Amino acid sequence: MAIQFRQRTQEEPEVNLIPFIDILLVVLIFLMLTTTFSRYTELKVKLPVADAEQPQQSPHEIVVSVAQDGRYAVAGHLLEGSGVDLLVRALQQAAQGQHDAVVIISADAAATHQAVVNVMDAARRSGLNQITFATQQPRGQ
Repeated sequence: MAIQFRQRTQEEPEVNLIPFIDILLVVLIFLMLTTTFSRYTELKVKLPVADAEQPQQSPHEIVVSVAQDGRYAVAGHLLEGSGVDLLVRALQQAAQGQHDAVVIISADAAATHQAVVNVMDAARRSGLNQITFATQQPRGQ
């Protein structure tokens, strides 16, 4: 007796593209969100410019200039170094004992933040608590 087996028809496998498309959309959304944040690291900042009125009364002012290369000038006198202690002595000499004097930091736009922070630290150590920054008027006004 011969047994006959049925021939199985081979079904061709299907490729379901719907999960693949879902994954691609999630990856696309992730890439869009992360590239949006990378734009903020490329900000071009140009300082300083301000549009403010000059004060009517000006107390004793000490202008500290900060050059692009980190050199300092206190009240028009160029300092021979860039240490904070040297700045403290120069500020105390320029203040002439007046603790209500205003320190005006006139820093170059390309000066480092550390150079400006050094002036602020020296003013604090000198007992001068009023600090402001000099700016220029925007062009065209």
